[in-house]
Order: sequence, then structure tokens, then C-alpha cells
Amino acid sequence: MKPRDITDPLSAPQAGSTVHLVRHGEVHNPGRVLYGRLPGFGLSELGQQMAEGIADHFQQRAAAGRPVHMLAASPLQRAQETVTPISARLGLPVTVEERVLEAENAFEGLSEVKQQLKNPRWWPLLINPLRPSWGEPYTSQVNRVLAAVKDLSDQAVAAHGDGAEVVVVSHQLPIWVTRLWAEGRPLFHDPRDRECSLTSVTSLHIGPGGVESVSYAEPNRELLKDATNLPGA
Repeated sequence: MKPRDITDPLSAPQAGSTVHLVRHGEVHNPGRVLYGRLPGFGLSELGQQMAEGIADHFQQRAAAGRPVHMLAASPLQRAQETVTPISARLGLPVTVEERVLEAENAFEGLSEVKQQLKNPRWWPLLINPLRPSWGEPYTSQVNRVLAAVKDLSDQAVAAHGDGAEVVVVSHQLPIWVTRLWAEGRPLFHDPRDRECSLTSVTSLHIGPGGVESVSYAEPNRELLKDATNLPGA
């Protein structure tokens, strides 16, 4: 994979780091609302199990000699509830990072969105799926996530040196389009094709050339079979 530059060439990192983008756990959403950035949507009971499971994952990595040096998370409740057990296990504070927030979406607050889209009032918002016209542009999401990744990576390397690791709890769409960018793929995609399951870990491996490789893991794979496919995650 050809490195994707996220840095100003004059301030390119001289040491490597890994930034793990973690999607939050399952959300309690019996009304099937596309909740987006709405407050009040916390983890379900299964989501809490997922949060404990991802904390186990990073605790085991630390015990094996791959410690996490910094934690950050979106300010939304589901992300904060997911990062809390990680923070407790690793004894690290959490930085609230606005730049990894969920994407803006004009359909936020609607329930059963597929049915709602049959109403002609929403059709003008569907005119350009490449942007997309119903929400925050994919390029905007990538740019803000990368800015956060670069700043956190730089801070971790400055404090802990080569090989520093950072965990950032975020949301499916910002994580997925950032991965598409890193792999040199088009940002437009079919949402059904996203490889970014609940509490999955998309790891950006960063070196002097920028993002040099991407890896993906599902530490809670055994819990996914019981999860509800909820919108707005």
C-alpha cells in the first residue's frame, strides 16, 4: 500500500505510531431512530458487554507488550460509555475529541428511514449520493478525522517515542471513509459494504510517509450475532 500523507512535509513524524479507530458498542434504540448526533442514546446491555470486551482486548495487548499510551473519544454518549471501561482497565484519562464525532445527517431523528424515503418530500436530499447530498460530505469527515489522528499521533510520539499507540472511539461512517481514503479507494460506497462492525478496531499504522498501512480486527466477533442492525451508528 502506498503511504497516504496526512502531514505537512515540514513536520512529518520521524517515529512510527498506531492509531486505533474503535467503533462504539451497540446502542439501546428500540424505536429504530436514526440518532446521529442526538443526545440520550447510550449503550444497550449487549453494548456494555462489548465495551468490556474491547477493554479486555486492549488490556491483553498491554500485557503482551503493546500498551496504549493515549485515549480519546467522541463526546457522544455511546462513545463515552464505550471508552470508559478501557480507561478504567488501562488507567488512562480520556480526551474528548470533537473531530471524530458522528457525521451530520439530514435524516437525523427519523425512525424507519427506508420507509420514510418513499415520501417525495425527502427526494431532493437524495440527488447526489457521491457527496452525499443528505449530510456532511465524505471529504469533510475524512479531513477532520485525519486532523485528530495526526494531532493525537504527534502528542503520543512526543511523549512516548517510536511505536506509541492511541485508541480513539468514534463512529462507523467517519471511520469507514477514513479507511477508504487511507487505502486509496473512492469515498462513495454502499453502506451495506462497510467493514466496521460494533467495537471493531480499524488501525492506522503511521510512519514518516503518513498512513503506511491499515489493519482491521473484530475482538467482539462472538457478540455480533446477537446485535441489532441499528441506524445512525
